[in-house]
Amino acid sequence: MKSFYDIIKKPILTEKSEAAKQSLVYSFMVARNANKNTIKKAIENIFSVKVNSVRTINVKGKLKKYKMTEGQRDDRKKAMITLKEGYRIEI
Repeated sequence: MKSFYDIIKKPILTEKSEAAKQSLVYSFMVARNANKNTIKKAIENIFSVKVNSVRTINVKGKLKKYKMTEGQRDDRKKAMITLKEGYRIEI
């Protein structure tokens, strides 16, 4: 079994995610093979909070061009975590 730190890669820190924190919704980049149950357990164990719901989004990598070369960004998975009332995560 992977550790909880392998499942949760990093938090997403954008203006939109910062505004969502007021309604107890936090965004994280997660492992592509992680499901909602493992994400919920990892967040609860790492941050010592209670999770209300988990929403996941699979994001396809964009095709990028630079001068004469082409490449593609990696595919990734995002998770939107809603916490129960009274809990917060300090990032």
